[in-house]
Amino acid sequence: MENPNTSVKVVAAGEALMDMIFQPDGSLMPHDGGAVYNLARALGLGGVPTQYLNPLSADTFGQRLRRALLAAGVHIPEHNTVAQPTSLAVVGLDAQGKASYGFYREGVADRQTSATQLIALCQALPALEVVCTGCLALLPDDTGIYQPWLRAMRAAGKTVVVDANLRPAVVPDNTRYTASVMGALQEAHLIKASDDDLICMGFTHTDPVAAARELMSQTGAPLMALTLGAQGAVLLTANGRAWHANETVPVQVKDTVGAGDCFLAGLVNAWVGQATQENVLPHQLALTDAHMQELLCWGVASASLNCEQAGCQPPSRTDVLARLAVAAPACKLL
Repeated sequence: MENPNTSVKVVAAGEALMDMIFQPDGSLMPHDGGAVYNLARALGLGGVPTQYLNPLSADTFGQRLRRALLAAGVHIPEHNTVAQPTSLAVVGLDAQGKASYGFYREGVADRQTSATQLIALCQALPALEVVCTGCLALLPDDTGIYQPWLRAMRAAGKTVVVDANLRPAVVPDNTRYTASVMGALQEAHLIKASDDDLICMGFTHTDPVAAARELMSQTGAPLMALTLGAQGAVLLTANGRAWHANETVPVQVKDTVGAGDCFLAGLVNAWVGQATQENVLPHQLALTDAHMQELLCWGVASASLNCEQAGCQPPSRTDVLARLAVAAPACKLL
């Protein structure tokens, strides 16, 4: 039988959950979420042929998550529906819309997978170029699932993208958590981390760019995206180049849920497009300064558009192009 997913270039493996976001009246509003799920949906809406690898629940929330993936053009493996319930995150927002999270993750649907299953799913995708993971997939209890898969994908020549996206409240043993995250980052061609992530991992230099360079030196990653909240983002290469981008117009922030996920999706979207034009894999692309500026602009614009919505609402490719046409972020070489 012909493989129905022959076009898939990017896969995402990791959590899919419902964000239960506190409202001003104290009620909880459900939003589709999970960092890796958000990334998959954002990539699909951005026009990148993408597959989400983890199982989804047969429950009401799982059906909702599935519909949203399909509506975004994301491929889903056959026979990936399981009986376990959907993961939940309870999300609080501060006065600036910045989110804090509590998770309910025992015996849940998206964790019903294995390294063997993930590898087999990827081997069935002949056009696969990029594998992505991060956030809750980097927790110590799931090291045996994702790290062997990442090693296998790197050995197979795929481009590996890992989003640190730490949730320190989930794991009280920060030493064990950091070791698990660092193990995954060793396999990455592209690391994405925030300034808060760096502090959680012990990279506490007062200059977050210097802290990011220290992290890169300990992982060997050739490329790293550092997000700085309202101050924009920086893209660094292992040879010392760094570009910074930030918005030139005010962003009307409703909340920051999913902002980093949409940033990474925009960046990967542009990176895959650049590599396709030159007929190489993304990690094989010789990044020029123009390439780096384009990656950053796509990332920042995607994040800003998401922040103007409640919950994670990734923009479409058309939305990002329209924003870049009228209000492109400002870029400068550091």
